[in-house]
Amino acid sequence: MSEAMANETGILLESGTNELELLEFVVGTQHYGINVAKISELCPYQEPTMVPNAHPFIEGIFMPRERLITVINLARALGLPENQDTKQDMYIITNFNRIYTAFHVQQVLGIHRVSWEDITKPDSTINGGGKGIATGITKIDGKIIIVLDFEKIVTEVNPETGLKLSEVEAMGERDRHDCPILLAEDSPLLLEMLKKCLIKAGYTNLIPTTNGLEAWNKLEEIMAEDGVVGKDIALVITDIEMPQMDGHHLAKRIKTEPKLEGLPVVIFSSLVNEEMRRKGEALGVDAQMSKPEIGRLVHQLDLLLG
Repeated sequence: MSEAMANETGILLESGTNELELLEFVVGTQHYGINVAKISELCPYQEPTMVPNAHPFIEGIFMPRERLITVINLARALGLPENQDTKQDMYIITNFNRIYTAFHVQQVLGIHRVSWEDITKPDSTINGGGKGIATGITKIDGKIIIVLDFEKIVTEVNPETGLKLSEVEAMGERDRHDCPILLAEDSPLLLEMLKKCLIKAGYTNLIPTTNGLEAWNKLEEIMAEDGVVGKDIALVITDIEMPQMDGHHLAKRIKTEPKLEGLPVVIFSSLVNEEMRRKGEALGVDAQMSKPEIGRLVHQLDLLLG
């Protein structure tokens, strides 16, 4: 969460509580949500400057305080009709993957403190074939709120912001490692890309899961079978933002479980900013890096796994 947003809400969430602050906003007639930790600031809508031959989702650019920011029209990105009356419209300016982006929305309603346990993972009817852009669904005050995959929207507009297999290919031929690595990543697109990149880097024994709870259940299975750290499970790579259980809560459980003593945890997330880094350090995670730095991730695995 940015300092400005923290001051605005008066709440700074502790590490590993499995909670988030969700900003509720409206596009069309539907209510959506975004993790406050992704937000740099909110500001009233102003007509952006159009850019020739830009991606269809891009409405233009604007420059608050000398920073040039791309504006994504969220109604277009969601396939909804655009609102002609912009008097209540707002920009949600985000900062993740080291990129500032302004999302044009119709109305901002407020902030809710929510447990990740109360956010349901969308099923295949909503996110069929990995094409959906909902990462979670929750109900607040009788309203269904859809938590959007903002990273996927930004990657669709600018593929260079996503994971790049070319970074791993540039490392040349590498030895094969069969140490078991558990992955916790809720985005089907990113999970597949992460698997491809790690296999290309020689890490072929991967255990994919789609959120922190699935990952923890897998670790409990390994512990129930008297699994050994280093042999049956060698390392965990986790995103932060996930339904059911987030990466910080997963890390907290791992680092406080005696049977998993010595198990390295690496956070690989678009949310690794200064504040999130401090939270990760407080939990005792072994490394943290921001997507899409897949080359740095591989280098860190080489160091941790020897």
